[in-house]
Amino acid sequence: MSPTALATIQQIGEVLRTRQSFVLLSHVRPDGDAIGSQLALGFALLAMGKSVRFLNEDGLPESLAFLPGSERIELPPGEPLDVEVAIALDTSTRPRLGERSLHAASRASLWINIDHHISNPGYADINLIDSSSPATGQILYQLITKLDLPLTTETRDALYVAISTDTGSFQYPSTTACTYDIAADLIRRGLDVGNTNSQTYDEMPFRRLQLMRALLNTLERTPDGIVAYWELREQTRADLGLRPEDSEGLIDFIRAIRGVRVAVFFEELPDDKVRVSMRSKDRQLDVCSIASEFGGGGHSLAAGIRMPGPLETAKARVLEAIQKRVEML
Repeated sequence: MSPTALATIQQIGEVLRTRQSFVLLSHVRPDGDAIGSQLALGFALLAMGKSVRFLNEDGLPESLAFLPGSERIELPPGEPLDVEVAIALDTSTRPRLGERSLHAASRASLWINIDHHISNPGYADINLIDSSSPATGQILYQLITKLDLPLTTETRDALYVAISTDTGSFQYPSTTACTYDIAADLIRRGLDVGNTNSQTYDEMPFRRLQLMRALLNTLERTPDGIVAYWELREQTRADLGLRPEDSEGLIDFIRAIRGVRVAVFFEELPDDKVRVSMRSKDRQLDVCSIASEFGGGGHSLAAGIRMPGPLETAKARVLEAIQKRVEML
């Protein structure tokens, strides 16, 4: 970590030691890194005798309910909480926390922002942003160990799941030797790696397979084979009774197609909005840069957008932007 990041860690440590009440927040439609980061830091704070609330606009994904302590993740209450410090985790922009979560945390006198998205503008009073880190969970491991905070069973397991899921089970290019060292340390601390991996990756509901079948029926490639894309309609979501987390990670299947360098998932949302997820195998095709053209963000190899519909229009605009980048290579 840079000297600046180390100084920021010390700043955060001072806040964690001297303040008593905290609310921990993560982004809408939370993934393993978001929930894992909340649980990891939250249980360290609880072990220090602090008061902690764990909020997420969409609640706890069913797929992460196996994590110890995950029952503490709650939907935002209707009234603002009486807390001193709000900590945003794994969330690239303030609005991605959700309106209800922001309202619930509105009385906090100090905001901390811990994240690894390169597009994060630094929207808090104290910002610890490391875009070279493959997961927010990895930043939190370094923070917790450097500050000698309690590393409880809940913290240990949550850190592993946060890091594992955001690195594609240690497959993505952002994975470093440090990432493997952290995983090894968590195993030495008692992590049951086999059981945790099994519950993370081998316990999918049947509706997720039904979703995969529906998505494959929409799969297309550009004529040059460089871009693969599929789409999810609101009607399909209703017919299959899908939950938000059911589509998590499915884009990696089309990213893996030989010859494909960019994979795109178009998802129809209520109120004529479209969610676009993009994955790249090639840093020359920087999907964060493409997403920024539409108000989105993320990483060079993984980025997202929320944009106006209808889906056909959004799809045409995004594919055109990608094609322009391909032609520049």
